[in-house]
Amino acid sequence: MLLSLTRCLLPLLLLNFVHSGRILSKIKERVHKLQLQRAKQHILTHTVSGYQSADHMTESKIHQPLDHFDHQNTGTFPQRFFVNEAYWRRPDGPVFLFIGGEGPISEFVVLAGHHVDMAEEHGALLLALEHRFYGDSINPDSLETDNLADLSSQQALADLAAFHQYISQRFDLSHRNTWISFGGSYAGALSAWFRGKFPHLVYGAVASSAPVKAKLDFSSYNKIVGLSLNNEAVGGSDKCVADVREAFVVVEAALRAGNVTLVAMDFNCCQIPKDADDQIELMQNLADVIMGTVQYNEEGVLMSIKELCGVMTNKNKAYEEELDPYSRLVKLVQIYRSTSEEPCLDVSHERTVKDLMDTSLHSARKSERQWFYQTCTEFGFYQTCEDASCPFSRMPTLQAQAKLCALLFGISQHSLPERVAFTNIYYGADHTHTRRVLYINGGIDPWQELSVVQKRTEEEEEEVIFIEDTAHCADMMIGRVADRCSLKKARREIENHLAQWLKAAAMEDLQKRNV
Repeated sequence: MLLSLTRCLLPLLLLNFVHSGRILSKIKERVHKLQLQRAKQHILTHTVSGYQSADHMTESKIHQPLDHFDHQNTGTFPQRFFVNEAYWRRPDGPVFLFIGGEGPISEFVVLAGHHVDMAEEHGALLLALEHRFYGDSINPDSLETDNLADLSSQQALADLAAFHQYISQRFDLSHRNTWISFGGSYAGALSAWFRGKFPHLVYGAVASSAPVKAKLDFSSYNKIVGLSLNNEAVGGSDKCVADVREAFVVVEAALRAGNVTLVAMDFNCCQIPKDADDQIELMQNLADVIMGTVQYNEEGVLMSIKELCGVMTNKNKAYEEELDPYSRLVKLVQIYRSTSEEPCLDVSHERTVKDLMDTSLHSARKSERQWFYQTCTEFGFYQTCEDASCPFSRMPTLQAQAKLCALLFGISQHSLPERVAFTNIYYGADHTHTRRVLYINGGIDPWQELSVVQKRTEEEEEEVIFIEDTAHCADMMIGRVADRCSLKKARREIENHLAQWLKAAAMEDLQKRNV
């Protein structure tokens, strides 16, 4: 075990490719699995009470053009969607559209969640559309780079417009059926953009934790992570963030001093990180454990910020012995591995690249290759540590991540700034001036940095709810008794906004009929 505290670091070297977020992706998957379990329990409770919403749910597919903007291209792909008619008050009830993001969706998105609760209250038809090229909505020609050319947010919005037309014809809908879209994270941005680009199709949009501003170097992500570890309201402290910072200094110093075998033993790595790529992989994995804890604070996976800081500051009763920050970081990773049932910490950069280069259809449900393609072509979102406020290692650099775009897809890293700039010009970034878009963000969610968190002036059209002490997409989840008061209050505010929109839509329709 490394016990000496080394603070003298050598200048950083230019290192090769790194993919940020392997463990962060795993934590995200665990969050989704837990949410799925809660949804099943929620539905079971409703079934026991005598009402079976699932009996009114159907799954179908619509064949969408591969390219909506090239009519010479006749290729199509099957896009999965779900419908729940359980609460729909025919024929004029509203339509609530849940938009899928960078991963598969399931039937539970139309069976449980805050939007489902509101659908029950307002008699809405519930829909959910899976994002093109994710889940079961895959280009049948595989995930080769040429076949990913039609994977973009613009095509996804066109899918939504075509789906709107399809559903309107299938259910004989009219202008009296008010459409409201819902989405979280990337799908939250799609919800806002759908309202912005197709205002005649969707009356209002709820955009939870929506990164509407593309950013190549997303170093501010880790700035918020550091601030959250320092936030006493959620269990953070000055000492917590200072000890995290010190632990990473020691790990990096040990690697530079050549003590890689000892570090590998301490963190129980699957491989000894002898080369620079694997060392960066290790440092990113260690950061991911903490980043995932912050992003999904109090979601019930891994631990909360309070519990993490308890370990890092020796306040956790389970570990009474006095440990230095490095040893506490080792303990933190042990907790991660035990809760995730991982026998060792995989730090092979070669394996990461190999997984990202897998173009077979069986790998499609993993989603990493498709999402990384979108970061290269549209968004950036590379969570670097080059900002001085970052509590982690500076080894994972922007250049290192951007080089993966060339390796995986032949996309020059020099083209990335222009691609990101176009996305912001096309959608308006965080200055869209779109009416009836409700932006909801949590105060400890790192993605708030790319969303709309406050009105710039009283005259602005955006509607904003900011929840000081909650994390990523917390408002969308099934309500729990243990939810913070601020979260319960925010859900009531969302319900009020939605009710006002539906009332306004009904008044507008009445006025049109009376003309």
